[in-house]
Amino acid sequence: MGVLILLVAVLLIAAVFFVNLYNRLVTGRNRYQNAYAQIDVQLRRRYDLIPNLVESVKGYMAHEKETLAAVINARNSAMSASRQAAQAPGDPQAMTQLAAAEGMLDSTLGRFFALSEAYPDLKANQNMAQLIEELRSTENRIAFARQAFNDAVTLYNTQREMFPGNLIAGSFNFNSAQLLEESTPEVKEVPRVSFS
Repeated sequence: MGVLILLVAVLLIAAVFFVNLYNRLVTGRNRYQNAYAQIDVQLRRRYDLIPNLVESVKGYMAHEKETLAAVINARNSAMSASRQAAQAPGDPQAMTQLAAAEGMLDSTLGRFFALSEAYPDLKANQNMAQLIEELRSTENRIAFARQAFNDAVTLYNTQREMFPGNLIAGSFNFNSAQLLEESTPEVKEVPRVSFS
């Protein structure tokens, strides 16, 4: 009888232990999904600001239609990648596509801002200055949200890889989540503008 009580107690402790591990994995997955939702909010804000920025400079940069079109196309590609990533936050393919699309948008915005420096009237335009400041503020928020997402993904991945969490993760399809990394260094370089 004492052996039976001991066996039941051990099984009960093991069950509580595994339920706790399972719940921690669920919590970790929900945290990184929520962290991605915060990135998504900031990306949507960024995407909403870009058309206003382009409209503000159209009159000044009428002969730079190619640059303006490139900014809008990069924005649309990034929005599409963001929608796909929102469907599966942490999915390696979705995060890679989002990082690439955001890198292309960063690059075209960099060229856009570098080109806009050549227009003194545009630089003095109050509406343009306000939109640029809003975009810079949004970029900072995106960076903070990306950091929070990556922290949540790292914690989740650590929990799912550590023993005995890896046993539960493998049994209940807790897949590895992908970090949202900065775009490639080549894309982050400041573009050079030359009018010669």
